[in-house]
Amino acid sequence: MRLSGTVFSHVLEMDTDISIITPSRLREEGNYKIAYVLHGLCGNNRTWLDYSFLPIYANTGNTIYVLPEVQRSFYMDMKQGPRYYTYITEELPKLCRNLFRISAIREDTAILGGSMGGFGALRCALTKPEQYGICGAFSSGCLFLREGMEETKTKGMHSKYRENFGEQLMRDFQLAFGEDLTWRPDLEILELARFAKEKGELPRLFLTCGTRDPFYQDHLRLIGEFKKLEIPYSFEEWEAEHDFFYFNEAMRRAISALGL
Repeated sequence: MRLSGTVFSHVLEMDTDISIITPSRLREEGNYKIAYVLHGLCGNNRTWLDYSFLPIYANTGNTIYVLPEVQRSFYMDMKQGPRYYTYITEELPKLCRNLFRISAIREDTAILGGSMGGFGALRCALTKPEQYGICGAFSSGCLFLREGMEETKTKGMHSKYRENFGEQLMRDFQLAFGEDLTWRPDLEILELARFAKEKGELPRLFLTCGTRDPFYQDHLRLIGEFKKLEIPYSFEEWEAEHDFFYFNEAMRRAISALGL
């Protein structure tokens, strides 16, 4: 079953769009697992619904998939804009628990995403590992955010940078992270992973990236750092680019590997 509509968010102080995918036959007893599925920079709440086979994968499973919308916010409580991080991690779970019969168990709660959504999924899961037991991140952007911020500061106005990343990206960074792009440890994936490991509450991490994806080398570097820190993870790679042929396959593999 697929549902699309609008909910009012008190955190965002506005209506916001949402899509929900459930198994075709809903049970009368027992709780479902839940997976929050995050869209990329150019997407919206319907992107995974429209461009992947997620509705088919979800059809016979035991998971309800919730697809929120956050514009181009990087899933942040934006410096100039809505508090999307708080909406995703606090208000949205409460809303879902009131609407659906879903499990409250950490191990039954997943957060998945691709590209910007992969960054969002990792940051949410590693910031609140007590809440998310499962994290699937596909071709994630901003794996080394501090370096990305420095590059944006020095090259953001250059025509080649704009040609590669779009006219809007520098402004997106400023709206999300602040005009001066000031780095903080709680923004960095590796710093959050270290802290979660110290707390002893690491989520189950499933990462993927295509070998022809521009983020591929960053993924190899990240899993190398995870090995040094003895942070458990799963990583799958195959010949693919940064497109929905790849993202669809990444979602299929994640659902299978993570028992969703």
